[in-house]
Amino acid sequence: MTPRPFRRPVRLLASALAAGALLTTAACSDGSDDDGGGGSGAADVAASPVAKDSRAASPLAAKPPSQSPTPTARTLLTEASAQAALITEADIENDWTKVEDAASWRDSLLVGKVDVADFLTAKAEAADCQKLLDALYTEDLLGKPSGASALTGFEQDDSRLLYQVAAYDRAALDDSLARLKSLPVTCDQFTTIDSTGGKQTIQVTEASLPDEGDARQGLHVTVRGTAAGAPATLTLDIAVVRLGTDAIIVTAGGLDGGEADSVEQAVRQGTQRLEDVQAGRTPAADPTVVD
Repeated sequence: MTPRPFRRPVRLLASALAAGALLTTAACSDGSDDDGGGGSGAADVAASPVAKDSRAASPLAAKPPSQSPTPTARTLLTEASAQAALITEADIENDWTKVEDAASWRDSLLVGKVDVADFLTAKAEAADCQKLLDALYTEDLLGKPSGASALTGFEQDDSRLLYQVAAYDRAALDDSLARLKSLPVTCDQFTTIDSTGGKQTIQVTEASLPDEGDARQGLHVTVRGTAAGAPATLTLDIAVVRLGTDAIIVTAGGLDGGEADSVEQAVRQGTQRLEDVQAGRTPAADPTVVD
């Protein structure tokens, strides 16, 4: 905060002539200091005609111009820093165990073609729902990264948690987040048909997330269909958090139900890790340690 300037006592002027001279000086200053208000940003504050006129008119009103804080610089995500930003078993609760084959995970319940008959008056919505289903299957929810990326996965009984960090084109990233935000409305419930003619019912609702990062979106997805010849329900909790042009994606759940608590924990700890690598710091090995 800019300190208040020291206020000097105003002395009573002894003659009307001296007072008139002071007013004349201030008026001349008003006309000569006005720069028309051009410029932008911090330079506007430093060159503000209002601030300069006030200093010329009276020392009582003089105040140094305030400066806007400089945003924290974010370093470009590299393959090494993306790996460092990945969460570990210590970052999430319960009994999650890290696996080595997370990049090859695929769930057959997510394979199907959207029944367009559900969207007789909105074919574009059917395309959005198909895109969501395909992206969940290929684990490519935000599209292809434009820069470095890394992923890791964990298992707990019949549940899985996939965690991804990647750099994206900013405009494409904003578009993807806007599309995800619309899905609970456009794809609240729809039907897909698998290769055998079987049907799955998919429901998409919005999920709350911790207030982390620059922007975020949470989804809760359930897929009711058949697995191994028996009725089955796949439940997924999904979180996407943007920090600058980088993003983290957390997808967790399985046939045992959703994993909202673990997703929330992953978001909190993962955001801190990504902020650390963006600032050039090494993330703490112990998630309870704050740099």
